[in-house]
This record gives sequence, C-alpha cells and structure tokens, in this order.
Amino acid sequence: MADRFPTHGGQGLGHNPFGALDATGLPRAVPPAPKRAAETGPPQRSRGRVDITLERAGRGGKAVTVVDGFAGIGLPEKEKLLKRMRAACGCGGTVKEGRLEIQGDQREVVSRILAEAGFRPVFSGG
Repeated sequence: MADRFPTHGGQGLGHNPFGALDATGLPRAVPPAPKRAAETGPPQRSRGRVDITLERAGRGGKAVTVVDGFAGIGLPEKEKLLKRMRAACGCGGTVKEGRLEIQGDQREVVSRILAEAGFRPVFSGG
C-alpha cells in the first residue's frame, strides 16, 4: 500500500507574503505613457477591393470560397495569404489562375484576414 498524505489540514503556511501590506492597500500603478506617432506607424492605406464569392457549380455540389480581383500583388504574397487562410479555416486551398480558392464556406474568416492585410473585401454573388 502506498504512503498516504494527511488531509486533516496540518500546520499553517507560516509566512504570509501579504503580511507587510497595511490597511491602505497596494501602491498606485503608474499609467503607461501614451504612444507617439512614430511608434504607431503611418495609417494603413487600402490595398484595393477584392471580391469574395461562394461557388458550387462544377464542383459536385461542394462549396468553395473564391477570392478574386487582386491588383498589384504577386504570386508569393498570394501564397502567404492563402497559407494564413488555410491555417485559420483548418481546410485546404490553392491558387488557380490568380484566384485564391478555399474549401468550404469560409467567407467570414477569409474576409477578416483580408481586412487585416489591408484589403477591402466585398461579398459578391449569392
């Protein structure tokens, strides 16, 4: 039989780390300094409108979220965006003909990621 530990309460802890505090309580915290304009950075410009569409046609009834209408970004940046979207949605996706295709109806998550990246997402179609 294994050794047992007493559960009757035993002795007190001995040292109270809060014993040195008086009735006035804790000292007041110093408020953080306001951020300067250089720390916050310049306001982010919109990088343009992108269309988010849900397609089912020609896919055996399965839904695919399609992001199209990117202007001025190349394939490496599209692949980075796609990687973030796949991780956030927990599904697969690909870049086809300059469009991002994400498996399933992921319009809300995709919209949030695009807005964080500086794009202006617009839902189009049905």
